[in-house]
Amino acid sequence: MKKTKLFAAIGGLGVVILSVFLIAADHVDAPDVSGTTTDIADLYAFEGDNPNNTVLIATLQGPLMPGAPTNEAMFDESVLIEFNIDNTGDFKEDLVIQAIRRGDSMYFFGPAAPGQIGLNSQVQVTAPMSSVKISGTGETITATNNNMSFFAGPRRDYFFFDFERFNMVTSGEVAPEGFNAEGTDFFENLNVLAISVEVPNSMLGTAPPHVGAAVGLEGLPPAYNVWVSAKRRQ
Repeated sequence: MKKTKLFAAIGGLGVVILSVFLIAADHVDAPDVSGTTTDIADLYAFEGDNPNNTVLIATLQGPLMPGAPTNEAMFDESVLIEFNIDNTGDFKEDLVIQAIRRGDSMYFFGPAAPGQIGLNSQVQVTAPMSSVKISGTGETITATNNNMSFFAGPRRDYFFFDFERFNMVTSGEVAPEGFNAEGTDFFENLNVLAISVEVPNSMLGTAPPHVGAAVGLEGLPPAYNVWVSAKRRQ
């Protein structure tokens, strides 16, 4: 199969150990990429409605204010979003699922073994798994014959964080009482660009033993090690 190389510098990185539902957050915490099209906000990985499926979601360019900032935000055609899946427990990607914009569509590739691991990536340009039209409403979802589903477009920021209370706690203003039982979500009215893939576990291989076993946590189910990267064409 013909391939085109896309050499890239890493633009952002989120890591998650998948069990039932875990996330990794990085809102405006990476000053080198903050405010750019490679800025990763969050990674989500969780069991789908079908328990034999895994859902992977990457959000970018957040937080975006409603209106023009959200409507004018665009996926970058020079930026590759790559979900990395480790199914052997060595914390090296065994499979990747890639998403890259071309024109008015987001093209998805994989899951497939990467041509190389680490900071550089290759895109299989001749055989995308699927493509999604990117619209202003971001409602387009498409499914393939392999029972995978895909989404790309603007969404309300899924992450919940009481930022004001956090600042009060860290400054000592409310210690030792800490956080309220019900916080105020700083991200409630803010948006992100989201890329979502739902994939049958049969396409991801057998999950390795849960990483928690290495630190003495027992009884945890096997879990894929998952992280996402944003890589810009050089």
